Amino acid sequence: MTRSLQLVDVFSDSPLSGNPLAVVVDAEGLSQETMQAYTRWMNLSETAFLLPPTSDAADYRVRIFTLARELPFAGHPTLGSCHAWLRAGGKPRQPDLVIQECGAGLVAVRRGDTGLSFAAPPLVRSGPVEESFLTEVTNVLGIERAHVVDATWADNGPGWVAVLLNDAGAVLALEPDFSRYAGQESLDIGVVGPYAAGGGCAFEVRAFFSGDHGEMREDPVTGSLNASLAQWLLGTGRATAPYVTSQGTRLGRAGRPRIEQDADGTVWVGGATMTLSTGEIDL
Repeated sequence: MTRSLQLVDVFSDSPLSGNPLAVVVDAEGLSQETMQAYTRWMNLSETAFLLPPTSDAADYRVRIFTLARELPFAGHPTLGSCHAWLRAGGKPRQPDLVIQECGAGLVAVRRGDTGLSFAAPPLVRSGPVEESFLTEVTNVLGIERAHVVDATWADNGPGWVAVLLNDAGAVLALEPDFSRYAGQESLDIGVVGPYAAGGGCAFEVRAFFSGDHGEMREDPVTGSLNASLAQWLLGTGRATAPYVTSQGTRLGRAGRPRIEQDADGTVWVGGATMTLSTGEIDL
């Protein structure tokens, strides 16, 4: 069966500078095995599959796959999927608000003058990181424990542990190596460090995670991590919204996630989205 496909660049105003996402627009009838196999064949960090919603409150449903597994939620697939759905002719019930259904439940995506932004979902795990595990993390990052300003679980689906360093330069200087990890579970490490006040970006962010065969991968721009980092940084008074982060610098990308916060405390993560290629696949 022929199905529509869009390749969407997410989180950058410049083409080829954000995080690419493959979106299969009409995925109804595909098995989970086929979705996973197609994701591995595409070899992108994530591929999204759009489906009719099962909730009356949702406008569409998405299933999100990495090379290794299905995720209940992920940030750049949320913005990229919403962009692809709208571009394919999707009509939301509310003009300025799209409701996405995913494994984590319902996620609101706001349409505004600066583009799309999603409401950060609640964390499934938060709080202090066990010292023994933090030692494993610092070993992987190749830094001393004393270089960590703070650390927390910031898991909103993918499994992030967040590490705060003194400054953006320290984040950019990291040379992580997952071969130094002695544990058995997969790793999802987010690292953040502040820039000096007055610059275009408030923080530098890097995201490291285990690939399909346990190898280390670095994500160019990560919406889910920026969401949970924002909840942590805003909640601890280390940041004030709105602000923009930089991610992907070491990979030659120019990711610019935008963080906003409503009066009720809701955190929104936004960024540019653009379809760079359209086509058809036979699945």
